[in-house]
Amino acid sequence: MTEHSIAISKTTSKKEKPNPTDLTFGEIFTDHMFILDYDQEKGWYDPRIVPYQPITLDPAAMVYHYGQTVFEGLKAYLTDEGDVNLFRPEKNIKRLNRSNERMCIPTINEALALQAIKELVKLDASWVPNAPGTSLYIRPFVIATEPYLGVAPSKQYKFIIILSPVGAYYKEGINPVKIAVENEYVRAVKGGTGEAKTAGNYASSLKAQEIVAEQGFAQVLWLDGLEKKYIEEVGSMNVFFKIDGEIVTPALNGSILEGVTRNSVIQLLKHWNVPVTERTISMDEIYQAHQAGKLEEAFGAGTAAVISPIGTLAWNGEMLEINNSKTGKISKQLYDTLTGIQYGKEEDRFDWIIQL
Repeated sequence: MTEHSIAISKTTSKKEKPNPTDLTFGEIFTDHMFILDYDQEKGWYDPRIVPYQPITLDPAAMVYHYGQTVFEGLKAYLTDEGDVNLFRPEKNIKRLNRSNERMCIPTINEALALQAIKELVKLDASWVPNAPGTSLYIRPFVIATEPYLGVAPSKQYKFIIILSPVGAYYKEGINPVKIAVENEYVRAVKGGTGEAKTAGNYASSLKAQEIVAEQGFAQVLWLDGLEKKYIEEVGSMNVFFKIDGEIVTPALNGSILEGVTRNSVIQLLKHWNVPVTERTISMDEIYQAHQAGKLEEAFGAGTAAVISPIGTLAWNGEMLEINNSKTGKISKQLYDTLTGIQYGKEEDRFDWIIQL
């Protein structure tokens, strides 16, 4: 891999690090950040790591007005030996560029992006927390910065990477969560931006999330935007169901985000010879399987939560309890294996880990 020249300016006033046992998600940020600029005439230029700081943008910067932005999320993990592991970062970078293409943002050199992540995490490696279940969350993102109010792709951008030491995404951890099936609001439709990791997708999900949170649910399960019949994904996770011994997950259809953890789960299940199918699946099918006693497990899969068992699904006024609201065998096995590989406790048979 060709090494790029990344300028590094170290901070002169390091922040106090938080207690790793008290971490929440996404509230604290490390000492440094990475920045790469883009101009239509120059292309991407001036890769640099600088002290973590506010950024100054013109009020007319296009990101504020037309939402031209994408982001990613991945993690760094501390092993018992004191090494720092990255989990499949190249998959996140490839997905970032797929999002870029959908949002008319110039693609980024993937080797440079990976090098930037590695160098930034190495520089702030002392921020990788050591308490069980904690990690260093890595947030790469791109924003349109050209000061222009015409509706068109920006001619200027910033690619930025920030880091945040985090605890569990859900307070329940590996314990089952309650999920509400959304019948009114729509997150995405085929042909839209659902398969891109762009800010607007998440903004449009907030209203439904706010409503179900008040009712005691952890997340929303989204149905398709046309018929509101077929299952797509949970707000921050792809979703899987175990029905009569078979694992089923919604097929990628142009409005579902292609999760890195989703892909990893499918690979693990196939390696274990567990039947796994990607296909269209309706909420009515899930209901019928539950009524017949064949819905054995349900779980979400994503970078933030890893594996999150679903103990209850609320749909059409009914509460569908799954596996007596206990963590299922497959959910636990997947969680233990994925986190085992990430933290260096299990053999990495799939060449998923990059050790810094």
